Amino acid sequence: MIEKERNDFEGELDSFFISSKLIDWFERNKRDLPWRGIDDPYKIWISEIILQQTRVNQGWDYYTRFIERFPDVKSLSEAEEVEVLKYWQGLGYYSRARNLHAAAKMITEQFAGEFPNDYNVALKLKGIGEYTAAAIVSFVWNKPYPVVDGNVFRFLSRLLGIEEPIDTGKGKKLFTKIAGKLMDTEHAGIFNQAIMEFGALQCIPISPDCNTCPFSDICFAFNSKQITDFPVKQNKVKTKTRHFYYFHIQSGEYTYLNKRTSKDIWQNLYEFPCIESEKSLSFEELQQMEQFKQLFPLSAQTQCKLVIHNKKHVLTHRILYADFYKIILSKEPESLSVFTKIRSKDIDIYPIHRLMQFYLEK
Repeated sequence: MIEKERNDFEGELDSFFISSKLIDWFERNKRDLPWRGIDDPYKIWISEIILQQTRVNQGWDYYTRFIERFPDVKSLSEAEEVEVLKYWQGLGYYSRARNLHAAAKMITEQFAGEFPNDYNVALKLKGIGEYTAAAIVSFVWNKPYPVVDGNVFRFLSRLLGIEEPIDTGKGKKLFTKIAGKLMDTEHAGIFNQAIMEFGALQCIPISPDCNTCPFSDICFAFNSKQITDFPVKQNKVKTKTRHFYYFHIQSGEYTYLNKRTSKDIWQNLYEFPCIESEKSLSFEELQQMEQFKQLFPLSAQTQCKLVIHNKKHVLTHRILYADFYKIILSKEPESLSVFTKIRSKDIDIYPIHRLMQFYLEK
């Protein structure tokens, strides 16, 4: 059966066998999660966005806090973005929070605060793609749209020996089509949860326990000893290294923050004034930079101390290294007027990124 399906994915799949096995496994092994077994599209939506690029164990606490503060579309749409980002602080990929906020406003203005139950309409909301739309309409309204995430790619590619790269448009369409063929349309929501959960718990990326897998007798990758060969990826994105030099400026009871407004990492989050470099710099080299001279002219008579050196922080496709300097001013130069001056004790009000959190926790 597998060889035929490997060479002809348009051929008939034993969808009843596979879907029933998945659902049976799911009923016996599913995790008890706060967003599971509910029919509130808002809460399902929030959980799915949080779980993008976030492990369940980490996302659980964030979900609980987020729902307590923003229990419905109305409360989220009426909040200020700075508060939404504050509740997202530490999760990373902050565009998810900004998109949630924007989409909540769209739902309030265009759909009277009710999440649309139409798949194609849901796709028009900010930050909602095919996967998220399929998850929501299938979980809540049992609509037969297949979800295809990393867990599904991995399971199906191993089971059927699919060599089509998952990071191509053709590959995504192929996997979506196969998942749709396998789906038990009368139990679409359960099937979608089951196939994702199976990939998350059973068919895991490294060293899966294939001996206890209910599909081991028909799994191409297991029987051909090619588990590590699937799924196939075509493109490998290059990782870029960046160096950040932060200045914790103290002027009496005040300090200064900069809001990152450009379309880069951490957009709309706050941080200390910073100089970025493509290479590692000594303090002497840093002092020679025009940006440093503009920030801290000689007339300011600064005292400077290195507090944290070369702190490594890994993001998707980026490796960051950060130095934090503590600067004590005897006189505030005009150059600092471009930053937000705050009382040091009020810094917790502002949403900050993980590097800033690390420094402040120290």
